[in-house]
Amino acid sequence: MTATTYLDRYRNLVLTEQKKNLLIEELLQRVAQLEDAFEQEKLDHEREKRFNRDIQVHEMELMGQVSRFQLSMNRQPYIIVLLDGSGFIFKDEYLQKGTQGGKLAAQKLHDEIEAFNTDQLPSAKGPKLLTRMYINVKALSETCIRGGITTDPSLLQDFIRGFNSCYPSIDIVDTGAEADSAHNKIAEAFKLNLYNCHCHQILLGCADENSFFQVLGDHLDDKDLMGRVTLLEALPFGENLNAVSLSFRTLQWPEIFRDSKIFPIWSPWKAAVATQPRSQLTPSPKPETKLPPRSANQASTTPSVSLSLASTRPSSPEEKFQVVRSKAAAPAQPKVVERNKYGQRVDRLDMKRINQQDMNRLKKLKLCNYYHLQGECPMDDCQHDHSHKLTRSEHVMLTAIARMIPCRYGLECNDPECTFGHRCPYSEPGQRECHWGSSCRFEPASHGIDTTVVKVTKI
Repeated sequence: MTATTYLDRYRNLVLTEQKKNLLIEELLQRVAQLEDAFEQEKLDHEREKRFNRDIQVHEMELMGQVSRFQLSMNRQPYIIVLLDGSGFIFKDEYLQKGTQGGKLAAQKLHDEIEAFNTDQLPSAKGPKLLTRMYINVKALSETCIRGGITTDPSLLQDFIRGFNSCYPSIDIVDTGAEADSAHNKIAEAFKLNLYNCHCHQILLGCADENSFFQVLGDHLDDKDLMGRVTLLEALPFGENLNAVSLSFRTLQWPEIFRDSKIFPIWSPWKAAVATQPRSQLTPSPKPETKLPPRSANQASTTPSVSLSLASTRPSSPEEKFQVVRSKAAAPAQPKVVERNKYGQRVDRLDMKRINQQDMNRLKKLKLCNYYHLQGECPMDDCQHDHSHKLTRSEHVMLTAIARMIPCRYGLECNDPECTFGHRCPYSEPGQRECHWGSSCRFEPASHGIDTTVVKVTKI
């Protein structure tokens, strides 16, 4: 074997060693890469373990918060009833009983809401029952009088006081004479309570079909909210609302509310008396009483003794005074309405000369103003007293009590037999406020009236 052969074999061996070294280097590089990848995987795995552990801890914390929130929500659940008093009018038997009727109506309404909660919302545990009824009290009072339900405007005030005194969460709110005031308040209350998590149900009672659509608005297509609203029906629903009401709960309380509007049977404020033939009214015979001399001006402008003067006369307990029908027709005296220099009607009334304790005692007797002051009562089922025999001083006080109820025609009234008040009896001439302040029944224009009579209007 020659040297060249050995050299070739050596070169082949060197080449093989080089390939082996390259293979070893490649294997070592691959091992290093795998080790790096393994370490990265270990880090990722540890990170995921910590993340999952943190997520589990956070989830447990969130579940605890949800439980606490749920507990907090269940602590103050409530159901709210929103009613428009122009569409939901209490039945006559409640309104005619005044304070007692208001209490009975509140109790009946509370019982109906409790029954609804038991039947329809068994999951709500002991929710508060809130009721807000919005009414234009003055307009409703006039409607009741013109509809023949009552002749006493103060009866509705007594009803509301009785209603509001029964439960702290059931109220009637006087919205005043502003147009759509009740509707606007209901719409705002609906928005505030609809997304309140404590509110489990809204019982919605609007005045008419259009009001329902305006309040519900864009929520008609929201299926998640439909279950939280119940529509109350007093006046029958229209065709369009009947179709929509299929998606909501509907509820009626026929034992509490009328199913029809009050239709007027008397047109003017005093139609209860004016629509019947009026016989001539004269005072019953009474002992003569000397009166202090009057000035010529008083004699020419005043057909009768003023109330303030009559209230100061002494009267014995046996001396009774009552307006009765005259058997023999006397010469008709011209009927007059006394006015001041501005043409405003003046009621001769001095509250300072009337004993307030005696007047409060007389109020409690619930006397019929029509019967005792005008001689006849137009109501067949009048709830006020007709049997009491008035003394002279009581007649003056009852006249003053009647003057505390504002006449709807105010200072422009031309009815000489009107017993209602045309100016605030507690307001001094020239003063625009009385001690009742903003809560006075009389309009601001009926305060501070000049009581000096300068002319009369003959009727």
